[in-house]
Amino acid sequence: MSAVLYLHGFASSPRGRKVEALEAIFAPEGVVIEAPDLNAPSFERLDFDAMVDRARQSARDRPPDAVAGSSLGAMVALALSPELPGVPLVLIAPALGFGRRWIERIPPGDPVPFFHHGAGREIPIHREFFTAMAGRSLEAEPPAAPVTIVMGDRDESVPIEAVRAVWERWKDSGALDPRSRFLELAGGDHGLTAFAGDLAAEIRRALGGTRDRPPPPDGSAPTR
Repeated sequence: MSAVLYLHGFASSPRGRKVEALEAIFAPEGVVIEAPDLNAPSFERLDFDAMVDRARQSARDRPPDAVAGSSLGAMVALALSPELPGVPLVLIAPALGFGRRWIERIPPGDPVPFFHHGAGREIPIHREFFTAMAGRSLEAEPPAAPVTIVMGDRDESVPIEAVRAVWERWKDSGALDPRSRFLELAGGDHGLTAFAGDLAAEIRRALGGTRDRPPPPDGSAPTR
């Protein structure tokens, strides 16, 4: 039985529509979707390091064969990737190249009101989260593991041009795993909820490549 660590996006939850759709697709195939709650320590006091800690604990509890991250969850996946040698990544509408947009796109004031899709209501979040994210550069270097980026060409939240620019820089670095790929979905928005089948296909492809995964640096066999 394979396990996929799924990391949801900003203002979402482990019970989002993409998670439920992927669970329905993969259950007959014996693939388990592990989706921790990344609203850590809470959405009001959201902290990126706490989000990564939640993802890390989930990976320890059930070591994943692939990691899929959506939007902000893709950034969590990048942060966690060095601790999961060779585990392939599927980054769905990742917030790559977002930079100062974290603070430029939010209204003034503190806290900042946001509609939380998981809770189904507006919840205030502290401004410091956006300020801290604007100062991070998680995409500075490509991940060592194979990475698939899936973007909709009509993404209204993350400019596809910014994501493609990071992708091209990764390729030019010569350090990008040759099994990596960039998939652009025609008509796809940021949520990509109508493209669950395409997302499942890319996750399935990533799982299929785990047989070629190199051993951990210490030479020991990965725990499963």
